[in-house]
Amino acid sequence: MLDFDKAIKAFTSYLQIEKNASPYTVKYYLNDLETFYEFLQGEGIIDLGDVDQKVVRIYLTMLYNKQLSRRSVSRKISTMRSFYKYLEREGEFLSNPFVHISLPKTNSPVPGFLYKQELEKLFEINDFQKPTGQRDQALIEILYATGMRISECQGLRLQDIDFSIGTIFVRGKGRKERYIPFGRFAEVALETYINEGRTALLEKAGQQSEAVFLNARGNPLTARGMRLILNKMVEKAALTVQVHPHKLRHTFATHLLNEGADLRSVQELLGHENLSSTQIYTHVTKDYLRSVYMENHPRANSQPND
Repeated sequence: MLDFDKAIKAFTSYLQIEKNASPYTVKYYLNDLETFYEFLQGEGIIDLGDVDQKVVRIYLTMLYNKQLSRRSVSRKISTMRSFYKYLEREGEFLSNPFVHISLPKTNSPVPGFLYKQELEKLFEINDFQKPTGQRDQALIEILYATGMRISECQGLRLQDIDFSIGTIFVRGKGRKERYIPFGRFAEVALETYINEGRTALLEKAGQQSEAVFLNARGNPLTARGMRLILNKMVEKAALTVQVHPHKLRHTFATHLLNEGADLRSVQELLGHENLSSTQIYTHVTKDYLRSVYMENHPRANSQPND
């Protein structure tokens, strides 16, 4: 008989060490496993080996009876599938009772993004005379210029930036690494911040740090701190839209595709393992569609004969 607590501890170590999963991801895996464990207790099942497809169907019925969203149910199934796949690999089971369970279809929401006019407002509000203003400008410029995740941005080190060729070395999810180019606006903002603002902030800490982005006390800026900075910038710019780091990633991908970039290149820049993850960005704005139509259709602007 396999002890559930022992299995969860081993699986957690696997997620953290081998998969390099973020604390956020591990938290959701553990929450889903706890839900399954409570279900097994209610059914009087104490051995993971007693879970078969009949038990799994009862579990799914329980989830739907709770009126969980399709996305939540899908995630919980994926968690259990991964959990049993890990146990299979460790030789605990010969079969995975979740392997043939199909995931419920979910409606993929179209990612929100910012229009160029909205971005311009954010680019114009920072006080370049202050160290924190230079930092905030560098932060938003680099997030939009590279489309990197907030966790990737938070983990940037000085040695990751190569100004000579205009690229940033990024450590992505699952220990995947990639290089992302950046343009002149991001280059100027970064150089100004690193040479001036960051130096001033670092003096407050009284110790050295390789982290690119620092807080007002000179310590490495957290992901939460980056979100707070963006919220303050939105408030200062009097924008009526919500702006979060991932929306800048959405905007990066959307603008590239709207300007003619191919899907494979955008996939590489975003660090997506599967092309399907990138395809959600193939939507374009109505304004963009109309502008393309008006510029290219032979009879769009011509006047009919009276």
